[in-house]
Amino acid sequence: MTSTPSVGALLRTWRERRGISQLELAGRADSSSRHISFVETGRSRPSKEMVLRLADHLDVPVRERNTLLLAAGYAPHYTQTPLDDPSLGTLREGLERLLTGYEPYPALIVDAAYDVVAANRGIAMLLDGLPEHLLAPPLNAMRITLHPQGLAPRIRNLGQWRGHLLAQMERQIALSRSAPLRALYEEVSGYPVAGRSGDAGAGPEEAGPDEAVPYIALPLLIEHDGHLLSFVSSIATFNTPMDVTVAELAVETLLPADAATAKYLRSLVS
Repeated sequence: MTSTPSVGALLRTWRERRGISQLELAGRADSSSRHISFVETGRSRPSKEMVLRLADHLDVPVRERNTLLLAAGYAPHYTQTPLDDPSLGTLREGLERLLTGYEPYPALIVDAAYDVVAANRGIAMLLDGLPEHLLAPPLNAMRITLHPQGLAPRIRNLGQWRGHLLAQMERQIALSRSAPLRALYEEVSGYPVAGRSGDAGAGPEEAGPDEAVPYIALPLLIEHDGHLLSFVSSIATFNTPMDVTVAELAVETLLPADAATAKYLRSLVS
């Protein structure tokens, strides 16, 4: 039987993970290094306010802040409301309006495990023709992108885009230490790299002379119905969320990276 880590041990782990000294953390939290040391060694029990203050300065995810409070003997501070709860109706309506308003460009909303909770018709267009077993709920953005029967064979710069996505997951795992996210990473990173022979390291500039543009970020180069589309990705999260569910939502939008992609997408709805 494994014992539950103390709040001091958990705080020390988060502090070390952030590369912050006890003195630096004390200065940020308006405390003393002596008090931080006493909290970490269990000689002092922090107040609920101190736990939340330290968690804030250590950039601890909202879900894990509740874990810290429980370890310190306090009730959770942050709710975890199901997304279909009536109390989140206004939020859902706003998100749906956001996705619809972004059309014809693709946009979706994912949770902490990259399960898709909402998507617009631009995303449906990209997923057209994929096998049913990948489209069955819960639809997972990482799985459907990197699976050899998913979008992977359609992505021209698969090597670069795959590396970007896996690095993104690695950073999130280091931040949250989520077991489900780690399991997903192990799954998708083990997929064979499907696509054209030799494209694993191809850069955007190798897609062809007609597509050469001054990219502002790594593009997603993906084929659709004989057209090469180019997107740059933007991810938005909620500022200072007070609910675990809301804190873990991310809105990803795909912005056309060239005029040809924008014109093609507009033509689909004209």
